[in-house]
Amino acid sequence: MFSPVKLLLFFFTIAFSLSSSGICRSEVQRPMPSELKFPTITFTPPKPNKVELQNGITLFLLEDNELPVLDISATIRTGSIYEPENKTGLASLTATVMRTGGTANRSGDEIDETLEFIAGSIGVHSSNTNVGASLSVLKKDTDLGLEIFADILMNPVFDQRKIDLAKKATIEGIRRKNDDPGSIAGREFKKLVYAGHPFSREPSIPSVSSIKREDLLWFHENYLHPNQIIMSVSGDFKEEEIIQKIKKTFEKWKRKKVKLPEIKPLKKKFSYSVNYVEKDTSQSVIRLGHLGVKISNPDHYALQLMDDILGGNSFQSRLMQDIRTDRGLAYSVWSYFGAGVFDYGAFTIGSETKASSTAKVIQLMLEHINKIRNEPVSGEELGNAKKFIENSFVFKFSTSAKIANRMAFFQFYGIPMSYLDTYLENMRKVTVEDIQRVAQQYLKPDGIIITVVGDQKKFDKPLTVFGEVREIPLEKFE
Repeated sequence: MFSPVKLLLFFFTIAFSLSSSGICRSEVQRPMPSELKFPTITFTPPKPNKVELQNGITLFLLEDNELPVLDISATIRTGSIYEPENKTGLASLTATVMRTGGTANRSGDEIDETLEFIAGSIGVHSSNTNVGASLSVLKKDTDLGLEIFADILMNPVFDQRKIDLAKKATIEGIRRKNDDPGSIAGREFKKLVYAGHPFSREPSIPSVSSIKREDLLWFHENYLHPNQIIMSVSGDFKEEEIIQKIKKTFEKWKRKKVKLPEIKPLKKKFSYSVNYVEKDTSQSVIRLGHLGVKISNPDHYALQLMDDILGGNSFQSRLMQDIRTDRGLAYSVWSYFGAGVFDYGAFTIGSETKASSTAKVIQLMLEHINKIRNEPVSGEELGNAKKFIENSFVFKFSTSAKIANRMAFFQFYGIPMSYLDTYLENMRKVTVEDIQRVAQQYLKPDGIIITVVGDQKKFDKPLTVFGEVREIPLEKFE
């Protein structure tokens, strides 16, 4: 009898002999990967159900029984753009201490211990245009999770000790803001692009130091009310049952008329400038660009494809191929043409390169902007960009939470609910001619804002080759 090892060796020898003799070789010529044809992607994500409660909370509900988990994400119509200018940082502190500072019924430490015991999580954060809160618990802990979540949103007490800790952490973060050249470049570029608008504001040590407990209470009392909230609810539940649970948990939270401060729309203007921040480092960080468009602009589909070709999400982009792959001047180089949901987004090209290549990389960036404006892209480039977007589209809906969150996001910012239904169709309609048209219309070489952080003594050429240089002194944070 042959042992298993000897049998395996015997069959391997026979297979190798047949393969070597050509007997097992297919006579059919296999196609190259580039020649393979696939059907057009068609994907329709499930639609969450929309329900509005009597107190004004809007729910987007999507059942998913695959795992015994409940996920809720709440988006509240407020944010840092609504805080007083001399209290910059108030929205962020309010969100932080809502979560850590306890409620009328539980201390912050008790909340932490309870959530740790049930393996749940609750988070509260802020952005420019909203305050967000999230809950994730096992199905069996739905009632307790909802109770704590509602308590945090409705009844925060803003414990002074937690406020002091949050302020110290915020101030320490401000003191470290000049440690990272990339953060400096992004911050100063944003200030220039959004000059005069609340989007450009940054918390400072004086503004954070001036914030009192009364300010957090005022922010919560004025802006956080149920008729300001949209919630996405996903996970293992029965829809009618979870609606009743949420309704009961939040029933004492009454509607209130909220008057948000008026935020003047951005004035779309383009003014060329060259800006320099001195930083003793071997690399230079470059950011250049200008205001972008709003998502309501029908050209944003073509602009997204143009951006992918220029320097967006693909390693096949022109900037990546030229500056990184062919010339080896940067590990990372990218572009992003923002379509803002609240106001105008920003068009940005960014890179980090060795100091001795600074001017060369800036020149190449500007040349690529002009090239995509003046010369039609190839059909292959456009086709690849469309494939990249089509193939990544499905990953926007990989979980029920993502789907429900996206619908809530659309509702919050007034984006048509049909947006995703026609998204791929609108992308597929874009032509080579459309790409050149939008590049010429929306890319403004004469209105580019160039921002460089680095050591000019090490640059290959002075920045004056690009125009008059405005030096931005690094703010001292003491």
